[in-house]
Amino acid sequence: MKRFISLLLLVVSILPMRAGIMRTDSIMPEDSVVTDTIADNTDLQLSLPDRLRQLLDNDIFERTQVGIYVYDLTADTLVFTHNERQCMRPASNEKLVTAIVALNDLSVTYNYQTRLYADHLPSDTDSVFVGRVYVRGGYDPLIDADDLRAFAQSLKAHGITRITSPIGLDLSMKDDKRMGWGWCWDDDCVPLTPLLYRNHDSFADNLRRIFREEGIDWDGTTEERTVPSDATLVCTRTRNIDQVLLPMLKESNNSAAESLFYQLAAQGGKPHAGRKQAVAHYNALFRHIGLEPSHYQIADGSGLSLYNYLTPEAIGRLLRYAYNDDDIYRHLHPALPIAGEDGTLRKRMRHSAAEGNVHAKTGTVEGVTTLSGYLTTATGNVLCFSIMNQGVRYSSTGRNFQDRVCRALCR
Repeated sequence: MKRFISLLLLVVSILPMRAGIMRTDSIMPEDSVVTDTIADNTDLQLSLPDRLRQLLDNDIFERTQVGIYVYDLTADTLVFTHNERQCMRPASNEKLVTAIVALNDLSVTYNYQTRLYADHLPSDTDSVFVGRVYVRGGYDPLIDADDLRAFAQSLKAHGITRITSPIGLDLSMKDDKRMGWGWCWDDDCVPLTPLLYRNHDSFADNLRRIFREEGIDWDGTTEERTVPSDATLVCTRTRNIDQVLLPMLKESNNSAAESLFYQLAAQGGKPHAGRKQAVAHYNALFRHIGLEPSHYQIADGSGLSLYNYLTPEAIGRLLRYAYNDDDIYRHLHPALPIAGEDGTLRKRMRHSAAEGNVHAKTGTVEGVTTLSGYLTTATGNVLCFSIMNQGVRYSSTGRNFQDRVCRALCR
């Protein structure tokens, strides 16, 4: 009977672990197996650093790498570090860095803008509008049917119901590169374009459909064309930065992150902005918080690139900076996935002190899993942490270790 009960308890203990294996980014499949054997029963009589060392005392770290940085924000003191200055690929923890840089440099009230123009508006005596219509892309990844319908209705309000020329699509906000530096050729990535429709490269197709539904007589042809300086603004559709941060951080939306990356790049006011202009913003914040930019590499805004290199310490220092800036923190913290509740952490750390407590960004690319964010200890102190696992054959190996670290920090 005892043997049966022991086997039953073993099965029950395994089930939640399997349930926690999930996709953290769109480019990673679920694991087929769980391969780690890290014990979760750290000795509560030990100090927190000793409990974390106990978790690190495992043979999986003979063949994989891990870096950890933990800081007590309430006490303003360093709690624990391990390989914290080792450069590693951040995967989608890059999105967390992008969010902090964007909230710092663009401001928390920043709005995306997608604009509709006409090179002249018809007078009351015009029978047919013979001018051109333009859409200037602002790299809003969430443009939807309501936005395009507003464009059509604005044209009709100005007496434009028939368009005889191709509609000009102004893509001059950014350079013409459709993929990020260091993206893998076999990644299923949304192209880098300033005109998207609901996170897909189908803006023109949906513009045709909705204009037809709204009674705009137009043959559906488009061409890439810059808006003339004397064109008349007909309609502007805006999206607040908070609306973009939610899918970017909660669900690890790559296009949302790249859109913020190019908002930063475009702040110089010059057309055809590129990666170098965006990276300048990251480097400026790094310097401001005492980090040497040459020690890191920023390749994109989403973490898809294999050319990104950061350290647990760098991410932890950025989390500290965000926490100490009320404007940044009150927009960043609610947008992070919550353990056991939502986003890419919805199936992780359930039935523990970490559930509903850990607010953190996940990251996964081949061989890499990362987790960085905030939590509150049993004594009420707020911690920030960054955990970066590299060289893991199965992403569950890294995720399970990260979950155990978080549970240890919350106890």
